[in-house]
Amino acid sequence: MTDPVREFPDAPRVGVGAVVLDGHRVLLVQRGRPPGEGKWSIPGGLVHLGEGLEDAVVREVEEECGLRVALLGVCGVIDRVVYDERPGADARPAIRYHWVIIDYAARVAGGRLQAGSDAADARWVPVAELDRHDTTAGIADMVRRAVKLRDADLSSEGGQGP
Repeated sequence: MTDPVREFPDAPRVGVGAVVLDGHRVLLVQRGRPPGEGKWSIPGGLVHLGEGLEDAVVREVEEECGLRVALLGVCGVIDRVVYDERPGADARPAIRYHWVIIDYAARVAGGRLQAGSDAADARWVPVAELDRHDTTAGIADMVRRAVKLRDADLSSEGGQGP
C-alpha cells in the first residue's frame, strides 16, 4: 500500500531532522517503517502545511523520542531521491520518494527518552561508535557537522567543550 503523501509524490516533500547531541553521544532512532525500516537514523519527519521548520523539528523529536530539544542551528540540507524499480509511464524510473531535508543540531531541554510514533527504538550512541550501527545514508557526515556547529557555539560563548 502506498502513502499518497510520501510515495510517488507530485513534488518534493520538505522534511526536517535533528542531530541531538549530549556530550560525546548522539541520539539515534531505529526506523519502524519504510523507507529504511530497521535502519538507524536521526529523528525527524515531514513538515506539516503551515508549520515552521523549527516547530516541525521540535515536534518530530518529541513524537519519536519523548524529548524536548533546543535547536543550535542548521547543520545541513540534503536532497534525497529514491527511484522505484519499475519504470513510470514515460519508461523512465518512477520517483518513489523525493525529500528536501533540513537537519538541525540540537541539545536536550527536557523529557524522557522513549521510542514513540514511527520509531521502533531510540537510544544514545557514542559518536565514536556510530559506524557500528546500520544507519541511513549520510548520517555520519551530518553528525560531524552538528558536532562542529555545537563546538563552535560553545567556544563563541566562552564555554568548555564536552
